[in-house]
Amino acid sequence: MKALVFQRPDEAAVVETERPEIASDEILVGSRAVGVCHSDFDLLSGRYIIPVQFPTIPGHEWSGEVVEVGREVTSFKPGDRVVGECVIGDDHFGFSISGAAAEYFKVRPEWLHKLPDELSYQYGALVEPFTVAYYAVASAENVNASDTVAVFGAGPIGLCVLAAAKGHGANVVMIDPVAERREIATGMGAIAAIEPGGGLPERFAEAAGELPQVVIEASGNPLAMAAVLDLAAFKARVVYVGIETGDSAPAMLGQIQSKELRIRGVIGSPNVWPAALRFLARGGIDLDSVITASFPLEQATDALEAARRTSENVKVQMVNG
Repeated sequence: MKALVFQRPDEAAVVETERPEIASDEILVGSRAVGVCHSDFDLLSGRYIIPVQFPTIPGHEWSGEVVEVGREVTSFKPGDRVVGECVIGDDHFGFSISGAAAEYFKVRPEWLHKLPDELSYQYGALVEPFTVAYYAVASAENVNASDTVAVFGAGPIGLCVLAAAKGHGANVVMIDPVAERREIATGMGAIAAIEPGGGLPERFAEAAGELPQVVIEASGNPLAMAAVLDLAAFKARVVYVGIETGDSAPAMLGQIQSKELRIRGVIGSPNVWPAALRFLARGGIDLDSVITASFPLEQATDALEAARRTSENVKVQMVNG
């Protein structure tokens, strides 16, 4: 079978490898769509947040079809359309465990969820980033039509935050330095999309009519993380979901108290996958604009290069079948 293999740091290739053999409590899945994530590049560089060994197969944002089940598996059957969680205890699927960027891969049933019929395989491969966004919005508590939500960062997570917050009825304003991504955000229903930088609170209030009751920081940029405190309205709910890996920026921390801000930091999407899947299936959420390029698995290295061009692409997927 064909697979994208990270052979050693900074070396990736599509190679022929053996189809996995499953144990009695495992499931063999045929890959249908796999998203490329920024963390895949951390893995490829050898700088992922947990130890990994090369060679390894990436791919933690995926959808697929069950091909074979072990004799002890009763919850899934061949032909089921599935998606799967990527953090399983101490293991990270697609990182410390080889992932879905292959024609076939093996998983355990407790990782899996059935993909609703309303969702395509390409949407299925967006479920993992969408669950992160859904969890961030849920962590802001009771987001609804009374709220104006500011989202920093129009990458895949930020755009999914936009979709989730809008799906809860809120008005959303996107903040991003890239004009093309701001255009995508307005196309997805943001009431405005503005650049970060000087005079942000004044420009935001002019665009939205008020300062935000909810701020979700999805960029991981330290300057944006600091600007959140300046922008948030009195008693705003603030959620940090963008991952920052060690840089810093000055911030007016006294505003946490003077504005009585409620601040949460979140990571991943624990315990929300079933709810997020129902929300996607029933809510008429449009994520078409998030997927900006698709490549067949045979051209997976081209997909990686396209994903590096962040001014051109938001989410790049590898498709099979």
